[in-house]
Amino acid sequence: MLTSTNPATGQEIATYPELTKDQLDSKLDAAVATYRHWRISPIKERTELLNRIADQFEANKERLARTATEEMGKTLASAIAEVQKCASLLRHYAKAGPAMLEPERIKLAGGGSAEVRWLPQGPVLAVMPWNFPFWQVVRFLAPTLLAGNVGLLKHAGIVQGVAGQIEEMVLAAGGPEGLFQNLPVQASAVAGIIADERVVAVTLTGSEGAGEAVAAQAGKHLKKVVLELGGSDPFIVMPSADLDAAVTQAVKARIQNTGQSCICGKRLIVHADIHDAFLDKFQAAMKQVKAGDPMDKDTDMGPLSSIEQRDTVLGQLEDAKKAGAKLVGGEALPGAGAFMSAGVLTDVPLDSPVVKEELFGPVMMVFRAADIDEAIRIANAIPYGLGSSVWTEDAEEKERFIRDIEAGMTAINQMLASAPEAPFGGIKRSGHGRELARFGLHEFMNLKTVMLPD
Repeated sequence: MLTSTNPATGQEIATYPELTKDQLDSKLDAAVATYRHWRISPIKERTELLNRIADQFEANKERLARTATEEMGKTLASAIAEVQKCASLLRHYAKAGPAMLEPERIKLAGGGSAEVRWLPQGPVLAVMPWNFPFWQVVRFLAPTLLAGNVGLLKHAGIVQGVAGQIEEMVLAAGGPEGLFQNLPVQASAVAGIIADERVVAVTLTGSEGAGEAVAAQAGKHLKKVVLELGGSDPFIVMPSADLDAAVTQAVKARIQNTGQSCICGKRLIVHADIHDAFLDKFQAAMKQVKAGDPMDKDTDMGPLSSIEQRDTVLGQLEDAKKAGAKLVGGEALPGAGAFMSAGVLTDVPLDSPVVKEELFGPVMMVFRAADIDEAIRIANAIPYGLGSSVWTEDAEEKERFIRDIEAGMTAINQMLASAPEAPFGGIKRSGHGRELARFGLHEFMNLKTVMLPD
């Protein structure tokens, strides 16, 4: 059985039976059968379905959001925003997607021409995490359906209510049976699903360890894989920046989703000339963060996703203090639930293990940099390379950061956030491949070359 537990209360919400081997086999058969028809469906039929799914998300946003809040602890306000963002993404692909699939003609020097076409490939498995339980899935779902593929979802065990609701939205919008199916299975079943010849590719958003396992299994069977893994994004502030704006956004970045976001700014790197003044403002702002009931509109952040997740973060903080770091805040809060206060880690030795780990909780590490060269060295001295945020009004500094920070994304004078129109993904141990925009649409399509005479 898969169990969902409310992390704000510690109370069990529901249990979900795992699929039997025969049930899983039937779902894979259904995916293949539906793909045979969906792959040749008119683009107009696909875009109309995406718009109807968006309608369902919007019509049910309060109910959907409440499920996410109850299952993994994010504030209700942020959960509603997540559902609305899903609807926007579905509408984006419905409107802009057809142009992304148009054939392209290339004139050949030796005579004739080549036409390149984007064609679907088949059932794609998505292995998804709990932290943005709707958004992570829909940013896979929308391009998958537009491409003419079909989707299989292995969602995190603690958000099976959300997983079932996403499938419900697709069916309620008129999607055929087998087009998108939730698979309530344990992580141990994933290897067998990837190995199954009915599955053509796999995408995963999750931990580094999960990415290694899925990539190894996909590689063994020569199947395409896209990995969006962890991150420990730098948030760099230079003297020319608007310090008050940077403080506000740094706090928002760090406490978003109670710090459980792969693209949260997790390492604050501040130029020495403004370090002390900035740190004073930042610590004061973090002390004002209100942790509490995620259903309350005045709450800034809810609990972590589980007691186990909170204990993991607290253990990392203890290790950091043993290495010489100083911690303000970042403590478990009394009472039921997986609550903790926002915190700030300073004087963190650059060679301590926590610097090279992902701190998946509402605590910011702060570093002092003598100049731009040292800021970039600190930013790059980790195994991850997902995103980054840099704050400067100096044009040359902006170009240096864009060129030299080892990351898949860099935001200038703003908090990094994903957008349907822009590619999303990282490098190094943060994974490979891209989601969103035309790049995400094309990841699981067959780029077919057609050679034509004059």
